[in-house]
Amino acid sequence: MERNLAMDVVRVTEAAALASARHMGRGDEVAADTAAVEAMRKAFDVIGIDGTIVIGEGPEDAIAMLYVGERVGTGQGPPCDVALDAIEGATTCATGGYNALSAIALADPGSLLRVPDTYMEKIACGPEGVGVIDIDRGPTENLHALAEAKGVYVEDLTVIILDRPRHEKLIEEVRRAGARIKLISDGDVSAALATTDPETGIDIMMGTGRAPQGIIAAAALRCLGGEMQARLRPRNEFEAGQCRALGIFDLQRKYTLEQLASGNVMFAATGVTPGDYLTGVRYVKGGAVTASVVMRSVTRTVRFIQAHHRFHRTPQY
Repeated sequence: MERNLAMDVVRVTEAAALASARHMGRGDEVAADTAAVEAMRKAFDVIGIDGTIVIGEGPEDAIAMLYVGERVGTGQGPPCDVALDAIEGATTCATGGYNALSAIALADPGSLLRVPDTYMEKIACGPEGVGVIDIDRGPTENLHALAEAKGVYVEDLTVIILDRPRHEKLIEEVRRAGARIKLISDGDVSAALATTDPETGIDIMMGTGRAPQGIIAAAALRCLGGEMQARLRPRNEFEAGQCRALGIFDLQRKYTLEQLASGNVMFAATGVTPGDYLTGVRYVKGGAVTASVVMRSVTRTVRFIQAHHRFHRTPQY
């Protein structure tokens, strides 16, 4: 894949963010999600790739666009796998919450693990945790290992966890270990990104969330030099069957970061609402301001982009 593709694809996440941010705080998560999907699909039409969506908004028989298997781009560029979430945190956006964003990862064909819309147990952190954390160990042991690697006390660490009933025991153990906790309502991708930036004050992500977002997060962490391990956790026999249909038969397998996202990876994300890693869309006189990040695994170059959009002109996606 060419090096400029990441700069092109950020225009797609910007389009989705601008469209969905109009619905922030209006209480309609469906409208926020629909706006993001439609804007992202339209913006893809001028991107010079021959892309195949491997992680998308859902199966082809359930949604009209950005479905798994759909071809995107002009078709006149390099073939690539595409993992996307037009808006991670549609409910968050609808309630005016934090950390909603739009994200896309591009990778060489066959480089992204194909997973169904099931659950995934995850542990992720920044570069300090490479070779240190292990999903097979308990939270307390991982916290002590990460604290030692960072040269701090466990009490200095902050763990980001989805606020769900299924995490009750995890939360109790983290608190007993002495670490601090930031509970979030949504946003696995945003949470994983935040662990790589010391300015966020977030050190590690733990817990179980959606598997598709896990693959997108892994793509970002590949570019950032972070660490992640995961294990699929289907909720029922139907989801287990979906895993088997994709060739995943060992449901106890521990996936490393390289097994989740390998090869040449590019990642772009744009904030929809204010967040730990990216600020949200701000509407100003005559337009709006977006905050995005663009990165590549080959060079580990990370670019933060503040774009000023003028609405009196026709957007050239």
